[in-house]
Parts: sequence; structure tokens; C-alpha cells
Amino acid sequence: MTRRIEFAGHQSKPVERTVFHRRELNRILSVYGHLVGSGAARDYAIAMLTDRAVFSIYRRAAERPTWTIEKVPALARRQGAWAVRGAEGQILKRGHDLGPVLKVFERHKLKIVT
Repeated sequence: MTRRIEFAGHQSKPVERTVFHRRELNRILSVYGHLVGSGAARDYAIAMLTDRAVFSIYRRAAERPTWTIEKVPALARRQGAWAVRGAEGQILKRGHDLGPVLKVFERHKLKIVT
């Protein structure tokens, strides 16, 4: 997706950004909804930069996110474009497909209490 930023009387170059596609964002938001339901998350933020797209998940109103889900197309052929990072920046899971990478959050799924 290209976005042109124009200033008064000055034309700039189009800015190329890495973005989440609708299906990717739906899967990520589904996982986020489960985390909110289980009490493990309260807020999120999305950053779409030139080299990566980042979905940050916050447990509390803190300066750093508890988890980040990153899409880095430059790593698609090597380690995989998708990664989940922890609060300290450690990589919890990395892969070529989003589905298997998001399985790192399965331990936070809702449980039925009778």
C-alpha cells in the first residue's frame, strides 16, 4: 500500500509501508480477543513501518508491550516473515506461516469452569 504525503507546494516520494492484510489481521485480532477474555491482555497498538508491521499486545498500561507479533517480509525466505516476541524482545516463535506462529498463545485460551 502506497501513501503519498504532500506538503504545501512540495511533492514528496510515495512512502512504501509493510501492512497487515485483512485475513492476517482477523487472525491476530481473534487471538487478541481470546487473550482479553482470559485476562492476559487489555490493550493493543499497530505500527506499520517501512520494513515491518507490528501488532503490540499490552497486559497493563505499561511502556513496553507484553508480546509483539511482527511481519518482516525481508526475512520471508530465510527464517520466516512472522515472529512473536516477548516483553524483553526474545523471540518466542518464528515461522513462514501466521497460523503456527500464533499457536504460542494457546496456553492463554479460555477454559470452561463448572
